Amino acid sequence: MKELIEGVQIKELLVHKDERGLFCEILRYSEEIGKESLAQVSFSRVFAGVAKAWHLHKEQTDWMCTIKGDMKLVLYDTRRETKSYKKIMEILMGETYGLKVVKVPPGIAHGYKVINGPMDILYITNKEYNPSDELRIPYDDSSIGYDWKALPPIK
Repeated sequence: MKELIEGVQIKELLVHKDERGLFCEILRYSEEIGKESLAQVSFSRVFAGVAKAWHLHKEQTDWMCTIKGDMKLVLYDTRRETKSYKKIMEILMGETYGLKVVKVPPGIAHGYKVINGPMDILYITNKEYNPSDELRIPYDDSSIGYDWKALPPIK
């Protein structure tokens, strides 16, 4: 995680496991991270090595939760009025790195790279999908300067 971005919330999920399997709560309305109304739940399976970037919403809030596999979620703040404007935040999440739900407010460009797949991800949103609310930025946009092809440094 390079920077903290204003308004982004991360919840480490508590997983209850036994010989029968596991159970995990994702969101509760009574928690700070879930205080908005929810309008849609979607599911996606993405194969290992795939990167999807960048997109953002003008009005929609996203909650993202990796169920199976692992990803590096990358966030970039496009909101000029925030202290975190132009900051990049990286979050490793999934089976290996810990199950989490991440709240992504409007104006935060986001994308991810599957680092252990296939990856199953839940998207929860506070609005139903509206194509006019979604904005796209090329993955290699020079104003962001994020290298999706880079590997972690050797230590």
